Amino acid sequence: MRWNDKPYHSLDFELKKRFGEKVYKIALDAGMTCPNRDGTCGVRGCIFCSAGGSGEFAVRRTPGENTISAQLERGKQYFHAKNIGRHFIAYFQAYTNTYAPVETLESLYREALDEPAVVGISIATRPDCLGGDVLALLDRLNREYHDKFIWIELGLQTIHEDTAVLIRRGYPLPVFDQAVIRLRAISIPIITHVIIGLPGEDKSMMLKTCRYLAENGISGIKLQLLHILKNTDLVELYTKKTFDIPDMMAYIDIIISCLEVLPPDMVIHRLTGDGPRDLLLAPLWSLDKRRVLNTLHQEMRRRGTWQSRALSG
Repeated sequence: MRWNDKPYHSLDFELKKRFGEKVYKIALDAGMTCPNRDGTCGVRGCIFCSAGGSGEFAVRRTPGENTISAQLERGKQYFHAKNIGRHFIAYFQAYTNTYAPVETLESLYREALDEPAVVGISIATRPDCLGGDVLALLDRLNREYHDKFIWIELGLQTIHEDTAVLIRRGYPLPVFDQAVIRLRAISIPIITHVIIGLPGEDKSMMLKTCRYLAENGISGIKLQLLHILKNTDLVELYTKKTFDIPDMMAYIDIIISCLEVLPPDMVIHRLTGDGPRDLLLAPLWSLDKRRVLNTLHQEMRRRGTWQSRALSG
């Protein structure tokens, strides 16, 4: 099975199939915080999370700016300089993007959805920040903007509770399960973030997380390499050598095994990650993203394998 030239169902393939051209995300900073930082369930965040709330590549808010439209315009200009497509996804990326009064959220989401060049919005959040009022808003907007899409990106990282406690995720697995049920009930596609290489996890544990998601109706997945970033609590564990960072080929081996257990209709939104150069301590090989992906493709061809292969027959 092939998806154009790739042995997995890439987001690029899915968007080109739907819109007939490449569609780029514009990462946004909506000015949110996180319950794992404001004292609700913690103050230091997850041990791997940077001070930017995983939004280092978002279009930055300028002083006094409080509009999404201005950020989108700056983001579009960046891409237009590359002479590429006319359609974009507004990606609410930094921190927890359902963590505000519902009136505020509605204003932000509508502002993005009303942009003619925006084909949909993707909202990064936590499963413990999807109350009934937020779900009702998402349901209403999903019905109203029927010509556009609304995705929710949930930061799960792992299904293993010991790891979840270690990384200070701040919620147990049943909270994620309940969020998935509620989002599916209102036809909101779910993209789940998984981190490969978390302390204490071996390959079999990472595969269990992927198999779990494969069996739970998840629309898309982001397989994110663990990055050791400056000024995070993960640095202390790394410095003490309490866990190992995989080399590139070991990482590729894990990724291939993960892809083999994922169903063919699950969209692969990410297979490595973009660590900010000024913050990344390890693994430095991940900075050459093109090399990582090219090597992955070559190795999958060499093995004669593809996404969902382990599910065949």
